[in-house]
Amino acid sequence: MELSISFTGDTSKYVQIYEELKQAILKKQLLAHEQLPSKRNLAKTLDVSVHTIKEAYEQLLAEGYIYSKERSGYFIAPFEFEWGQQQKQHISTAITSTTYNIKFDFNNGHVDKEAFPLSIWHKLLKKHFNVDNLTTSPWQGESILRTEIARYVERSRGVTCEASQVFVYSGTQNQLQALCHFFGQKSHVGLEEPGFKRVRATLQQCGLTTHAIPVDNLGVTIPKESIHMLYTTPAHQFPLGMVMPVERRAELLQWAISEKAYIIEDDYDSEFRYKGLPIPSLAKMDQLQRVIYFGTFSKTLIPSMRISYIILPKSLVEAFMLFNQEQKSVVSKIDQLVLADFIAQGFFDKHLAKMRTIYRKKQQALLAAINANFSKEFEVIGENSGLHIVMKLPKGLAEQEAIKLAEEAGIKVYPCSTSYQHGSKHANVIMGYGGLTLEQINEAIALLATVWQSYTTA
Repeated sequence: MELSISFTGDTSKYVQIYEELKQAILKKQLLAHEQLPSKRNLAKTLDVSVHTIKEAYEQLLAEGYIYSKERSGYFIAPFEFEWGQQQKQHISTAITSTTYNIKFDFNNGHVDKEAFPLSIWHKLLKKHFNVDNLTTSPWQGESILRTEIARYVERSRGVTCEASQVFVYSGTQNQLQALCHFFGQKSHVGLEEPGFKRVRATLQQCGLTTHAIPVDNLGVTIPKESIHMLYTTPAHQFPLGMVMPVERRAELLQWAISEKAYIIEDDYDSEFRYKGLPIPSLAKMDQLQRVIYFGTFSKTLIPSMRISYIILPKSLVEAFMLFNQEQKSVVSKIDQLVLADFIAQGFFDKHLAKMRTIYRKKQQALLAAINANFSKEFEVIGENSGLHIVMKLPKGLAEQEAIKLAEEAGIKVYPCSTSYQHGSKHANVIMGYGGLTLEQINEAIALLATVWQSYTTA
């Protein structure tokens, strides 16, 4: 057998020999059971040492590309796979999509980055970024942060709990996964219809059965199905934005008690309420008997921090601790310590007060701009709290068409239909305003009105 190998670059010669022989084998240029040259002959042909050839052959032998016979030499191993054909089968055509230059993004997950207290945060970060804090946190979170969270929810939401009931995670999906594993795949979970699509995806990925529980003008309705848990957003239903009244909350708690079910109360943006007095949380009314409380710092601080928390009923804490005893923390220890200090020193409450004023002004500007630029055919709902509104589109304008027209104008709005499990008859779009300036809101709405209004009246 004649083998011609060219050496290039700085890669070891034995590696280059190995790679070229491997490729020749895979491409069927060298056939099964064909004998390779002896180490001495190939070394002479390629002007390298016998040891170099030996290393290349031994690597091919270890990976099964060749086999050896005592006193006979090395041979090409037979393959049942058609390597070349397999590679061809996996060639796929690129998916082409139209991209637009987006100038205004109404993403409901965006916050006002300019208002974040960077200097204070940086000062606390320098304080805690030291050699003593380079280890990981306990899996349930730093004790000092859990204590501060317990104090915060008591003064802000009236939820009385101990630090032992608080567990720190890196986002709603992460903590929801932990609950799924704890309760097991046989659990049936009710979800608001419409509701958070990522929550639905997380539950289904974990193998739990989900049930769509309809939402009316008071929030999620009382489940008729036999379920173990109900996930709900009573402070500001996502995406439609209604605030659940006390009467419906009481009915849900009675249902949970009678069915021995749990309610997962996601208070994802309850800090931002613009009309009326705050309504007591389910966790406060129930005092954490049948309610599992979810909180997050993504809206109040910055999304990239990835710190959220669960507060469990005392009856579940011991079993949850035992189930997760081999877990590790999923949140940076330093970030936890900085956040705990930020809350303890009163910076968090001051920041919240400032952000409520900023977001109230932004929401007022958004509603005023919509009122000034759009006809009454375009209806706004869900404006009592939170960082987004929903705009109902007139009959002549479909949801996807509206989104496409907006993108062509450099504006990003988001579909409401993806929040439904079983489809929607209505054309609505979600518009978050937290990340836009007052000037951007006014400019974007005026521009959006020209493309949508002209389309509907054409």
